[in-house]
Order: sequence, then C-alpha cells, then structure tokens
Amino acid sequence: MAIHKAKNILVAPLDWGLGHTTRCVPIIRYLRSLGHQVIFAGNEWQRSFTRATFVNIPNVDLEGYNISYSKWNRFAQAGVLSQLPGLHKRITDEHKWLAQTAHGLKLDGIVSDNRYGIFHEDIPSVIMTHQLQVQTGMGNLMDRMVQKIHYKYLDRFDATWVVDSPVSPGLGGILSHAPILPKESRYIGLLSQFEGVETDNTKGDDLLILLSGPEPQRTDLSRILWQEVQGYNGKVIFVEGSNSAVAHASIPKHITYYKLLANEQLVPLLAGAGIVICRSGYSTLMDLVALHKKAILIPTPGQTEQKYLGKHLHETGVFYTTRQIGFHLNDALKESEHFPYNSLSLKGAYSVYKQVIDDWLQAL
Repeated sequence: MAIHKAKNILVAPLDWGLGHTTRCVPIIRYLRSLGHQVIFAGNEWQRSFTRATFVNIPNVDLEGYNISYSKWNRFAQAGVLSQLPGLHKRITDEHKWLAQTAHGLKLDGIVSDNRYGIFHEDIPSVIMTHQLQVQTGMGNLMDRMVQKIHYKYLDRFDATWVVDSPVSPGLGGILSHAPILPKESRYIGLLSQFEGVETDNTKGDDLLILLSGPEPQRTDLSRILWQEVQGYNGKVIFVEGSNSAVAHASIPKHITYYKLLANEQLVPLLAGAGIVICRSGYSTLMDLVALHKKAILIPTPGQTEQKYLGKHLHETGVFYTTRQIGFHLNDALKESEHFPYNSLSLKGAYSVYKQVIDDWLQAL
C-alpha cells in the first residue's frame, strides 16, 4: 500500500485481562510496517507489555476500567452488574481525557478495542469488538435490552470492526454474528499476536498453564492449578499472566514458573506444549486456533461470554471445557484424551484485517 503521509494512530485496548492488548499486536505491527506512527494508550501493565513487544513505541497513560469478579462464584454475575454505574462514569471520564489529549498527540485516527469513550467527534474513530449479541445469562429479553444499549455506544464511533470471520459461526458463534449489525460495521477476521508463527501440535508433551483475566478470579484459579500441578508426573510451564502476582517461595523441579511474558517468549513454550490449560477468553482462543493447539478451557465464573464460548466450542468438539469449581487436573487430562479437538475452517481469517485497515487509512 502506497503511503502519501505517515499518520498518527492512537490504539487503546480495554484492560480486562491481557487479551484485548495482545490482540492489538497485529494491528499495531501492521500499521508500523506501513510507516505510520502508533501511539499506545493503556495502564501501567498494558504499556509494560507493549514496550516489551515493540521497540520505541510511544505510549500514554490511560486508566483502566478496573472491573473485578466476585471471589464467590454464585455472586460473580451480580457483582459485575453492580459495577455498571462505575463503568458509565469511566467511559465518560475517558472520553473527556481524549478530548483534552487528542490535540497534543496530533492524531489522525483512533482504534479503540472495547473502550467505549475513546472516540472523537473530529477524528476518525473505530471500535473493535467481538460481542454483538451480549450474553447476560439472564434470558433473551435482557440480552436484547443490553444489545440495544450496546449498539448505542458502538454507533458513537465512525465504524465498528467485528473481530471474527464473517461466515457464521466463525469462532464466536452467536456472540459475533447477530441478526442485525451495528451501523458502518465490517468483519475484520481473527487477530492473534502469533500471526504467521508455525507450531506442530503433534510434538511436545509439556503441560502449559496460561493464566489471564481480571482479579480476584485469576488469583483464585492460580491457587487451584498450582496445588494441582504439585504432584503432576511431567514437565509443567506455569505462566501467571500478571506482573503483580506473588512468586512462590518454593518451586518444584518439574515446574518452570513465569509471571508475564511477551509474545516472542511465549512462542517456544507453546511450541513445546502438548496441551494448554487456560481461560476461554476470546483473544486466548484466537491464539490457540492460530497455533493449532489443544486446550482445556476453564471459563471465568460469572463471565457469561466465556461460559458461552466454552460451551459452544466444547459442543462443536473444538476445545475441551470444564468448570473451575471442583477442578481436578488428572480427571480433566484423562477426559480430554478422548476429546476430538476438531479444527475450525477459518482459512485466511487471520489476514482479513489488513485490507480493512488499508481501506480505512485511504479514507483518513
């Protein structure tokens, strides 16, 4: 693509776990490969990950939404709903932040990943999402009401980029394939920080544990899995997914422990993994599919999107899914041995975004 003038593009992902940040990696990489200047906006640990992934990337501090999930599973869903007023305030505050900051950054375009206040009336702004039909877990009527509110937020942007293949069910199923689409929407395919990386899922026998997601549920699952792998008869790679995690005082010889890794550090670990244990977050799923890896999914309690994705992909034979409550490693591994692990027909899905970005840049 010929460039007439380098553009300044702000990229601002949501902070619910690391997934929204990692799936922006191919977006940032492609924009920079075209000669454009990318300015990354995020909280401290998001910016730390991005600095470790990209050399000399300008960044600005943007406070996160700081959503948390109740440590008591049966109250998790209600806990998220109770935080909605705070979310609305945070969206309002980040919109004010952008209005005050945009001129100094000399922005030509904005890419928001699920941050609903990061749009500007005078600067072309797009929002990325994979959730068109939000799963509330409270019935179809509530789902439709929430979708209506959701679309009002999406329509504040000049365009919505839907992160999935346009052909249903894609990866996201009904989440990303609603009967009615937002205004000016376009499917951009799948996004993975490991785009173009080749691994052989027939090789390697390591058990790789990749933790992610909001607190306190990330820590709760970490405790469960750490206890379970103590007696595991094999090599374990344990990645906390958080720089703030408290390192264990004693680490058995069969366990290699990390807090947080950049994508190039994760590649050899994934290549050597016979099976991965992780959450059913959408970005994690896109990475697993891109690398053709087998996985045991443990949806975050109270996160209805992850529960839906886990159930959907288990029923279609793509990934084995189990619950966090009562999880036992040996049982899960034994049951997953007989799971089909079907491949998804998503040829070319990981390159669609390039044409979408090209068209958007031409219009700036």
